[in-house]
Amino acid sequence: MFPARKIAAALFAAAALPVFVTTPAHAATDAELAFYWAPVHYQDTDSSDYDADYLSAVDFDGEWNTLNNWEAQDDSVARLTGAAYYSVVETSTHWFLVYSFYHPRDWEDFADPFEQFTHENDMEGVLATVRKDGTAFGRLEAVITVAHSDFYSYVAPGSTFTSGRESVDGTLRLQGTRFTTRQEAKGHGLYAWTGAEFPGGDGVVYVPSTTGEVPSGGNDRSVSYRLVDTFATGGLWAQRNSSATFAGWGTFRGDNGKDNSANSAWGWDDGNDGGDVQRGLLATDPAYVVSVYFANRGTFSLTYLRNSYR
Repeated sequence: MFPARKIAAALFAAAALPVFVTTPAHAATDAELAFYWAPVHYQDTDSSDYDADYLSAVDFDGEWNTLNNWEAQDDSVARLTGAAYYSVVETSTHWFLVYSFYHPRDWEDFADPFEQFTHENDMEGVLATVRKDGTAFGRLEAVITVAHSDFYSYVAPGSTFTSGRESVDGTLRLQGTRFTTRQEAKGHGLYAWTGAEFPGGDGVVYVPSTTGEVPSGGNDRSVSYRLVDTFATGGLWAQRNSSATFAGWGTFRGDNGKDNSANSAWGWDDGNDGGDVQRGLLATDPAYVVSVYFANRGTFSLTYLRNSYR
C-alpha cells in the first residue's frame, strides 16, 4: 500500500509546479502509477445470477484454457476474487494506462443460455491519459472506455481536452483522486459512472487494493480488487500466441454461445471511428488514438519512450 503522506505530497506538488515539467520529483513505478489511478468501479449485477457479474482473472480456475471458463465460473464462487489487468506505456509528455476487466461470461437471462448474443469470456476496459507534470503520479486528463464495439470519451475536471474527431461524452466523477467507472450487468459494457444508483438497486462497488476479495453477494458496496500486470512473466501478454487462450490475435477462445467473441485490450475496436484507428490501437498505440479523439491537448508527444506492446 502507498502511504497517505506520499499521496498528499504528490497532490501538493501538483498544485505548485508548472504544467509541462516532465521530470518527476520521484519516479513512480508502473505498479504505483496503476494503483494510484485505478478507478473505483461500479459493477451492476443481475439478481438472477449475481456471481456471473463478478470480476476475476482470466486464469481464475488455475490455468489458461479459456474454452472451459464458462463452465468453471460457477464451480466455486470463492475463486472469483476481484481483479483488473493493467498496462503502462510512456511518451515524454504522458503515461497511458489501460485497465482491463474480465468476466468468464457475457450472458443473457434467457431460458436458453446459449443465444447468439451470449459468449464465453468477456473483457472490456478503459484507457487513462495522465500528463507528466513534475509530480510522482502526474495529472489525469482524459479516459476512453470500451463498451462492446464502441469507445466513449470523457475528460477529467479541469482538463483542457475537448472533442476531436469523436465527441466528448462527459466529465469524469472523482472520488478523491480516483475516477469512477461503471459496468453493465450481463453484457459488461463499460462507461464513466454518472453518480446514479444501480439499475434495480443491486450492484458491487470494487475498490483497488493490494488483494482481491469475493463479494459477499450481489449487493456488496465495498469489495477490494487487485491489479495484475498485463506484462507479468507468464501473464496475459505472455499467453498472446497460446492456442489454449486465444483463437486469434487478441481474440479469446470460447465456444459457449457465439464462438470466439471476446477480445483482450490489443483486440479492442470501435466500429465507426475511422479506418486509421485500427483494431487494438487503444492499447498498442494509445497516444495516436488520444490525438485523434481529442483536441486542445497542449504539448503532446506521439513518440514512445517505452511500449511493451511493440
